[in-house]
Order: sequence, then C-alpha cells, then structure tokens
Amino acid sequence: MDLRIFTEPQQGATYDTLLAVAKATEDLGFDAFFRSDHYLRMGSADGLPGPTDAWITLAGLARETKRIRLGTLMTAGTFRLPGVLAIQVAQVDQMSGGRVELGLGAGWFEEEHKAYGIPFPKEKFARLEEQLAIVTGLWETELGETFSYDGTHYQLTDSPALPKPAQSKVPVLIGGHGASRTPRLAGRYADEFNMPFASVEDSERQFGRVRAAAEQAGRKGSDLVYSNALVACVGKDDAEVARRAAAIGREVEELKANGLAGSPAEVVDRIGRFAEIGSQRIYLQILDLDDLDHLDLISSQVQSQL
Repeated sequence: MDLRIFTEPQQGATYDTLLAVAKATEDLGFDAFFRSDHYLRMGSADGLPGPTDAWITLAGLARETKRIRLGTLMTAGTFRLPGVLAIQVAQVDQMSGGRVELGLGAGWFEEEHKAYGIPFPKEKFARLEEQLAIVTGLWETELGETFSYDGTHYQLTDSPALPKPAQSKVPVLIGGHGASRTPRLAGRYADEFNMPFASVEDSERQFGRVRAAAEQAGRKGSDLVYSNALVACVGKDDAEVARRAAAIGREVEELKANGLAGSPAEVVDRIGRFAEIGSQRIYLQILDLDDLDHLDLISSQVQSQL
C-alpha cells in the first residue's frame, strides 16, 4: 500500500508552505506529493494569501525535490486547452526527471469560474473525453509524425506533438463516483482510477465497474492501479486527534466514519479494509499544512506498519 500526501492549497497556502510539505513528504518516505487544482477556497476558510496555480507549483517542486512523484487530483479540464496542457505537463515531467502524473477531471466548481472569468461550459464530460484523447494522442505520436484531431469541441491540425515527456508514458489518473461514463473513460484512458472520499463499500462497487469497463475496452482490469483519497487526522492519543480535528473544523466521529482518523492502530486497521477490496494506494488529504508533526507521526507509526 502506497501512501501519498494530498493537499488543498486553495484553502490557504503559500508556495513556501507547499514546498515545506513536499520536502517533508520526501524526507519521511512517502511516495508522492499531489495537490488539488482550484482557484477559490471552499467553506469557511479565508483562502489567504490567495490561490496558487497547480502546474506552476509542480514546476517549482520538480526542481526542489528529487524522488517523490508529483501530480494533481484533479486538474480541471475547464482551466486549460488540451494542447496547452499536454505541453505544460510534458515540460514539468522533463523538469522533474520523469516524476509527474496527470489527474484530469471535467471541472465542477462553478463559483471559481465566475470569480476568475473562466468559461464554465454546460457540457463538460464530452469535453473531458476529447481532452483525454488529445493529451494522450499528442504524447503517443512518434517523433517526426504529426497529430490531428477533429472533434466537436477541439480541432488540431498537423500538430508536431512536441515536447515529449521524459517518461515514455505519463500516468493518467481518472476518478469519480459516476456509475457509467466515469468507468468507461477510466477503462479506456486511465493508468490509475481514484475513488475520492468514499466508503469501503462504494469503493468496491466502483472498482468493479472500472475493471469491467477496462475489459470491455480490450484491457485487463489489473492494468489499472486502484486508489482512494481520504482525509487524514491521526493522533498518538484521543486529545491529539481532537486537537487536529478542531484545527480543520471537523468532528472526530465524522472523520472516523468518513476518513482515516484516530490512533495509528485505528488508521492502519481502516487502511487494511480498503486494501481488502483492492485499493493499492491511499492519498492522505492533509488539511493543516503547518502541522508537519502530523506527517511525521503518520510516517513513523502508520506507514511503517503497511
């Protein structure tokens, strides 16, 4: 079971804060640092000092880390044209020496689009399907060949399909709860399927749908990595768990029901339940980015037992 650190910088974080978390992620032996792709805070957080761009952040971290994987859960398809996104991700992959992964979703948070003048199309899923075809198609095009695409939403003509990523294949992550279209896209395009903030039972059902969709697409269900994203709130005792829950504005019992919360032993046991239904990787949503002792505890007393 891989453990990855997943951050939500739109809730309030500077680049320096994200760098400190990424370096702790690397030093403490976690597999990867991922971040969300949002431009507006959610809920009661003040969001100060303001949003940071996901791919600019990852470009900086690519030069300041050496080992960890770097990626997004999920890049919003509404934010970037697919040809431009393919260039950005390929460049950051080169900058990192081949450590980038692309999580790509349709985009959903209408308020952030209104706040920053980003078009919010009514039909987002069909656009996402075309974006996946274009981004992967550009990367897969042989050197010296060109790539063209004539879709409903995007048209590319004789693209040189450059630059290429450092990796022969940048892993593509697709995730979500949808019962039909999401598994179909994942079965065709994804290297990893991520189930965000879901129960063991719902995850098991969705993993099954994705495996079936992969087989319908001519792949093996085992060709994909299956993962979960879950909020983390771990403490060495009840008081520390309560303190960390209060710091992120959540209740302990709610966190235990819906995330990974409690003592290290409780969290190891809950992770084991996800492993039993086929989850191979957990993205730990860390909401208090100033509490690096939290990461240290998870590394020494949770990760060490997996």
